[in-house]
Amino acid sequence: MKSIVLKISLILFFLSKTIKGDVLFSSLPRSLFVVASPMEGQVLKASEDDITVTFGLNQTLTNQTDGSYKKAKVKLCYAPVSQVDRKWRKTNDNLKKDKTCQFTIYDKPYERNVEGFKWNIEKDLPTATYFVRSYVYNDADEAIAYGQTTNDKKTDNLFKIQGISGRHVSVDIASVCFSVFALLSLVGFFFIEKRQSKVKS
Repeated sequence: MKSIVLKISLILFFLSKTIKGDVLFSSLPRSLFVVASPMEGQVLKASEDDITVTFGLNQTLTNQTDGSYKKAKVKLCYAPVSQVDRKWRKTNDNLKKDKTCQFTIYDKPYERNVEGFKWNIEKDLPTATYFVRSYVYNDADEAIAYGQTTNDKKTDNLFKIQGISGRHVSVDIASVCFSVFALLSLVGFFFIEKRQSKVKS
């Protein structure tokens, strides 16, 4: 009897969490497949390279239905190695508080299979190690299933993105030119001042 009461209490607890919109990642089935173009360990450059993603329903799973899937999102997510000592990237089982996947690269009505979606890496993306994850949502805009390019521990099929540092070769050249011009101007003014003082004497 106690075990039945305990089970009912747990079910009610998780239902109340869902009703409040607090969906737990650990409660989601991994019902989607996700394949991304970067190879493991590959380094991509922000604003220059593209990522191609194919994702959809994993039809190899038995009793798989997608009638409640209404919307799909694909996100770029931080790998654990790029979350160390960075609270603003911290993983939380509560999806409302989770900061693992901060960059949405696809947000459209659900299709059973999406092939070859291409996304140009945005220029303001920070340098880090990433993986790709997809979520599907119901009518209430709650995540109800997911898929990702890495394993559950998020240790394989990871790739790096090199962000723009804010300094370019052209900027460095310009700064050197201005420095040289300023130095020559200073020397020139010095000689002119010296010559004028000799003329006056």
